Amino acid sequence: MRKNLMRRTKMHLLRACLLLLPALMLLAGCVTVGPDYVAPETNAPPAWNAATGGSLKAGRADPEELAHWWETFQDPVLTSLIDRAVKGNLDLKEASARVREARARRTAAGAGLLPALDSTASFQRSGDSESARNLYSAGFDARWEIDLFGGVRRSVEAADADLQAASEAMNDTLVTLSAEVALNYVEVRTFQSRLETAEANLALQQETYRIEQSLAQAGLSDALALQRARSNLESTRALIPSLRASLEEAKNRLAVLLGEHPGAVHKEFALHGPVPLVPPAISIDAPADILRRRPDVRQAERELAAQSARVGVAMAELYPRITLNGSIGLSAVSSGDLLTAGSRTFSYGPRITLPIFSAGSIRAGIEARSALQEQALIRYESSVLTALEEVENALNAYAQELERRSALQESAQAAQEAAELAEYQYRSGLVDFTALLDTQRSLLSAQDELVRNSGALTSNLVRLYKALGGGWPAHEAEQYEKEGS
Repeated sequence: MRKNLMRRTKMHLLRACLLLLPALMLLAGCVTVGPDYVAPETNAPPAWNAATGGSLKAGRADPEELAHWWETFQDPVLTSLIDRAVKGNLDLKEASARVREARARRTAAGAGLLPALDSTASFQRSGDSESARNLYSAGFDARWEIDLFGGVRRSVEAADADLQAASEAMNDTLVTLSAEVALNYVEVRTFQSRLETAEANLALQQETYRIEQSLAQAGLSDALALQRARSNLESTRALIPSLRASLEEAKNRLAVLLGEHPGAVHKEFALHGPVPLVPPAISIDAPADILRRRPDVRQAERELAAQSARVGVAMAELYPRITLNGSIGLSAVSSGDLLTAGSRTFSYGPRITLPIFSAGSIRAGIEARSALQEQALIRYESSVLTALEEVENALNAYAQELERRSALQESAQAAQEAAELAEYQYRSGLVDFTALLDTQRSLLSAQDELVRNSGALTSNLVRLYKALGGGWPAHEAEQYEKEGS
């Protein structure tokens, strides 16, 4: 009789649990505490303040061209270097590892929505001074926390945003890496061109000094003119070691960006090459479009989303937590009895945990999370302003350097003609030696400044491409937008 009553009671409890379980699951899907995240609006200006005339054209840029902007320079060496950097750069490898870490954390967070099952086995010997006995047991323990108020779902939401933020951080590393490789490559080519200019002028000045030395020995020139020629010559000669040192430093920086030892690219640059030429036209997107593309802005927005979700995680601590526990197993005083019918055991039932007194720690945690959310919002707003500033500065710098180039080309051409004319007139006795030296100094200065302008113009365009958010695959942005919608 008692056994039948106990059996009926167990069946009633089991039915009650089975009926209660769907209700708890339905309720768990309806209640989610904490703020529902809404991406902040970006008040981007309708157009850029910097001039976009000439080669800078306001209009929709080709996403694929912007993703591989270095190909617009049509320099196979530069393209090869960037490909190598993407494969070997250590910063990029570290960023990729952070993405894998974030993906693993997302998987771990999602596991909190599912039941957990453990297998157990134990042996215990206990007793007193009179007797002792053994206890053998084995079985399975299951537990499942019903996400009644959305704390686990908010943690998954935060982990999703963290993963997306890590991906954007890697994209930002790609943007920076491609720009740094290009800038150092341009620097190498600029120093090579400056070195060629200095060496050509050195040869010219050596010939001038040789002529003046011959004239002095013949008594047709004074010592002052000879020493001035020598001073001019040695001044140019002193410039060359400095240029060579700067060239070697630029090569070493480039090698490290590729993930290689300093000096690894020296043989590749044994032959000098020109500074890459800028393309004839560059399309500039509207401010709002660029903000949507820049990985650093996107990263800041995803970090804000993660902090918003963590406010909900903290708020869920205020509410009851319901955990369903159950176990089945075998228990016997001897190992030989474990498989008998009488050794079977089971237990099941819910566990409810309700915070009553925590000395304000839970609400303090909520306040802390809210403050972190506010900080993330400020960082996002700051990233937007920084992005706008970088584009404005890059546009202005490129436009001004482009305008300066025309004047420098005229200056170099005039200096070349003046030097040739001065040499002819000096040989003809129409001008003194001072005029010849002055034109040679002016020629070196004008040619060197023109080379530096070529490097600065290309470097400013690289910085502009970086400010526009170029340098990472456009298809990743499209995939990101699909996942976020």
